Amino acid sequence: MNDLNPVIALLGRRLRLAVIGGGPGSFIGPIHRMAARLDDRYDIVAGVLSSDPQRSVAAGLAMGLAPDRCHPDLATLLAAESQRPDGIDAVAIMTPNDGHFPAAMAALDHGFDVICDKPMTNTLAEAQTLWEKVQASGRVFCLTHNYSGYPMVRQARAMVADGQLGDIRLVQVEYVQGGRAKPGPGRVAWKADPARGGPSLVMGDIGTHAHQLLRFISGLEVGEVAAELGCVVPEREAHDFAGVLLRMAGGARGSFWVTQAAAGVENGLRIRVSGSRGTIEWQQEHPQVLDFKPLDAPAQRLTPRGPGALPLALRGTRVAAGHPEGFPEAFANLYSDAAEAIAARRAGQSPDPLALHFPNAHDGWMGMRFVDAVIRSAQAGGAWTPA
Repeated sequence: MNDLNPVIALLGRRLRLAVIGGGPGSFIGPIHRMAARLDDRYDIVAGVLSSDPQRSVAAGLAMGLAPDRCHPDLATLLAAESQRPDGIDAVAIMTPNDGHFPAAMAALDHGFDVICDKPMTNTLAEAQTLWEKVQASGRVFCLTHNYSGYPMVRQARAMVADGQLGDIRLVQVEYVQGGRAKPGPGRVAWKADPARGGPSLVMGDIGTHAHQLLRFISGLEVGEVAAELGCVVPEREAHDFAGVLLRMAGGARGSFWVTQAAAGVENGLRIRVSGSRGTIEWQQEHPQVLDFKPLDAPAQRLTPRGPGALPLALRGTRVAAGHPEGFPEAFANLYSDAAEAIAARRAGQSPDPLALHFPNAHDGWMGMRFVDAVIRSAQAGGAWTPA
């Protein structure tokens, strides 16, 4: 296959992508578009950039989209693109949370593959419906839990799968931010509205990331949770803290805590996984390093393309050892893997198995099952609750 661009090798062209949401003022919209473009797998050809029709069209024109592909709303885009001989192949959804489910369902109804920001939906019922829809459609669905795109996170996953840690016994994950340490709704007010941001702000916003990272690396599912969920900032109603004890399938035990109210902290996502043969530790603010502490042997510090790097990690690294990569590149790894899966499906071929480690609709469904269990446990005073 063409090592320069497997999508062009399969289809003779780049994938044609429409973006839904992520217009003026969005943090995540530019990240999605950058990720789509980084490895040259997609052409962004159409979009709905705002829920306001006039702003949507104006933003599309400002991005350089053709005037007839700057659409006022999703229904118009899907109808128009379905009729074009050069219509889109996939949509990328980066709306507020309440827009993910209807946009994804509509895109699948029109036969398009889907890339969607997290959380997949706001409710467990929606998540199950969407997962079942993806299964029935046969389309590719990529959920952008972007931290699983970091090379050293993929190295950790591969080491666990390879048995280098032995039987997994303990898992610890924390995601600590300080953006909501002050009273008030925060920078993005809609997230504090349960109708738009979901039933638990902190769980939907960063808790789903921490849960997915734990599952991605350990390969284990959460069996039961005992949770405390609430607010530590006075006079706040939207959740800004969750602390959870975990009973993992297979007998491992763990802890999970997330908050957006830790004053002065930026983006402290950290994970530790311990097995019978050793422990691995990774933190997002220093993503180039994976610490491996084997039992009865010297500790090791692993880096991208350094000694001991496994194929899954090498696939996600674009530059030589010692050259930093970060958040946008990790995000782009998900887009590139999804592109290869989409192109292979359209070409009737099998993708490289290493391209299939991106989060999907099943991961989104499991994430919402976890959120639902945490809420139910907290409402029951921290009682152990099946997840």
